[in-house]
Amino acid sequence: MSKLDEKINKYFSGLVVRKDLVKAVKGNAIVPSYVLEYLLGQYCATSDEASIQSGIETVKEILRMHYVHRNEAGLIRSNIKEKGRYKVIDKITVALNENADVYEAEFSNLGIKKVLVDSGTVKAHPKLLVGGVWCIADIEYEFTEDKKACPWILSTLKPIQLSQFDYDGYIESRKKFSLDEWIDLLIQSIGFDPEKFSKRSKITQLIRLIPFCERNYNLIELGPKGTGKSHIYSEFSPHGILISGGEVTVPKLFVNNSTGNIGLVGYWDVVAFDEFAGKQKRVDKALVDIMKNYMANKTFSRGIEMLGAEASIVFVGNTQHTVPYMLKHADLFDELPEKFYDSAFLDRIHFYIPGWEVDIIRGEMFSNGYGFVVDYLAEILRSLRSHDYSDRYQEYFSLSSDISTRDRDSIHKTFSGLMKILFPQGGASKGEVEELLTLAIEGRKRVKDQLMRIDSTYSEVQFSYLNCTNHTQHVTTLEEQEYPNYYHKTIATGDSEDVGSTSNESSESPIIEGEILQEQHLTYQENQRGVSYDSLFGAYLADVKNMTVTDPYVRLFYQVRNFMEFLETVVKHKAEENEVTVHLITTEDDFKSDKQQEHFEKMQESCSAIGIHFTWEFDNTGTIHARHIVTDQGWKILLDRGLDIFQNYEMNETFSFSNHLQKYRACKAFEVTFLKS
Repeated sequence: MSKLDEKINKYFSGLVVRKDLVKAVKGNAIVPSYVLEYLLGQYCATSDEASIQSGIETVKEILRMHYVHRNEAGLIRSNIKEKGRYKVIDKITVALNENADVYEAEFSNLGIKKVLVDSGTVKAHPKLLVGGVWCIADIEYEFTEDKKACPWILSTLKPIQLSQFDYDGYIESRKKFSLDEWIDLLIQSIGFDPEKFSKRSKITQLIRLIPFCERNYNLIELGPKGTGKSHIYSEFSPHGILISGGEVTVPKLFVNNSTGNIGLVGYWDVVAFDEFAGKQKRVDKALVDIMKNYMANKTFSRGIEMLGAEASIVFVGNTQHTVPYMLKHADLFDELPEKFYDSAFLDRIHFYIPGWEVDIIRGEMFSNGYGFVVDYLAEILRSLRSHDYSDRYQEYFSLSSDISTRDRDSIHKTFSGLMKILFPQGGASKGEVEELLTLAIEGRKRVKDQLMRIDSTYSEVQFSYLNCTNHTQHVTTLEEQEYPNYYHKTIATGDSEDVGSTSNESSESPIIEGEILQEQHLTYQENQRGVSYDSLFGAYLADVKNMTVTDPYVRLFYQVRNFMEFLETVVKHKAEENEVTVHLITTEDDFKSDKQQEHFEKMQESCSAIGIHFTWEFDNTGTIHARHIVTDQGWKILLDRGLDIFQNYEMNETFSFSNHLQKYRACKAFEVTFLKS
């Protein structure tokens, strides 16, 4: 186990499970992860390997014996008849039969209906009435001559979810973890390997949890296919339900006026709409109108009576175009159905997750470390819905007076949700608070900036905040910095004009006036794309005959590959008839120095054929920390991260553009300074 895994097991003993076990026990059982982890939590919530293996076999046996596969439903029904009583794991939905004045259950996979359920069970588990609940149930069979009577009898029913938990214990244990450790624990809890994600990418994943801990939170995520947008809402919690965007009706979602039955928002903490995008989808205008009112006021109408609910609403959908295409030709909401492409509706959204920043899920991204049994975390998040952390930034910062009430409420809800997830115990530092506040502002700004493109009646807003010395800090979105020429353009006129804050010149490519290179300092945000060694260094390497690169971390394979790509940039910017000497000063790898030497020798051999004299030396004194490039043209380029500026990408995938072209890779946060001696 890693040190983090050991720490997790120490402070959350019995509440965590190794995440690769879900795949080990799932087999062909089509059940949500929280059902499997509920069972694993009963038998495998330990770090003892022998107990884990024994527990896996137990869970497999339980699934084999009691999980109902649809193609084996007949066999299970026969078992119930022959044995008189049998335990099953199935999804159960209950409906009221008004004619007989009784509640009747339907078993999704078992295929039996009209099973009588007593009123006490329904009152204890009201979600049985809407959407259905995964349960462990004992079924009995008793034949009767009465053809109207159902022979199936529900003896016991237990929803698969945690019955109790120690909230105070959770808070005390949280205090034992640093912020980075806690984020990694949460990322492992949702099934991913934190080593494969940047910090911004990790927090983006955790934003998907805010609807579970924040009441009436309206979230949208649009992005490419395969990024796991809907996974959280279908697999993570027994308190959330994922429905197809095309299957939604007013009675199903809000209220059936003919029967008086409340819809999904009255019973579930989170209602998520899958496959929400698609311009050609037919949408009921009445649904859009009632949804607008609910998203703004938390209420909906049943005839003359107004009802309230606390369900958060989530919209997830796929985009068909790249971000620059959408910004140039339309906007970031362009994929939505026509009826939802409504400024009043979109203005109700509190946060827009930039799905194009989220990596497509690959096999190596899943974790085999320890994380919370998701049902435990789901209950913790649910209990946090009654807390309000929205004012916890006000000790250090204040929002600009230019920000409207609706924008302010959106920022507050996102900030509150992130604080609940990351700092339920309190104690966040000023810098940590500022990071979360900035992210909350950015997510709302992304919504508002697109609204200003869609509807000219929305006025310009400066999304900024003030610190205790009244210094104003403006917030920009990442795509605003990447594509300033397209971002600040209104669709109505097609003209470039400022919409919100101005672009950040410090994050553009180096400024070159004619033939004169400029001294400057550039700053790049985490996950920013469009950056390459060519755009950063190319102009400064033209006509160079000698250069020295100092970087203590050119040791691991991906770091050596980065240096090879830097040499490719050198080659691109030298004249065919010229030769260039490149000298690298780095440190020797403690464990794989032979491999490191081998890589350098291969690069040296390759370089010699095309006019590059590559040499290297190891400085193992431990005194080199600065990373820079010095050229014989008088330039010194300071690199705070050296050449290690790219996030993890599909390095071995032949058919991935990010493997071949640097500008399609997400960056780490880094800075570059160009100085002329």
